Amino acid sequence: MNIMQIVAVGLITTAIVVLLRQNNAHTYALLLSTIAGVIIFAALINKIGYVIQVFEDLAGRANVNQFYLGTILKIVGIAYLAEFGSQVCRDAGEGSIAGRIEFAGKIFIIVLAIPIVAAVLESIIRLLP
Repeated sequence: MNIMQIVAVGLITTAIVVLLRQNNAHTYALLLSTIAGVIIFAALINKIGYVIQVFEDLAGRANVNQFYLGTILKIVGIAYLAEFGSQVCRDAGEGSIAGRIEFAGKIFIIVLAIPIVAAVLESIIRLLP
């Protein structure tokens, strides 16, 4: 799926969702919106796989520890998933739950980042006399 098709799916879905909400079919509007989001995400899986492969190749050439690359990719994945989940909650009118999902995502990111921050600090300490 190219960007034009993704934009078309998004615009058509948005038009239908607006019509459904005007007719008080909020449940169907939310369901349709979520399905469209999943379809768009599924259409991007191959692109995401390509990006991951490029990063792995670059990390291999630069002799970067695969642990760090894996951690960074997990952090990016958590950020995207938390954003997607919070947007679905906001679409449903649940801003407080959306905020909690975002908070949970930030906590998971901090937990995953601790080893990277520790390694950077160790490197700095070794460089200082």
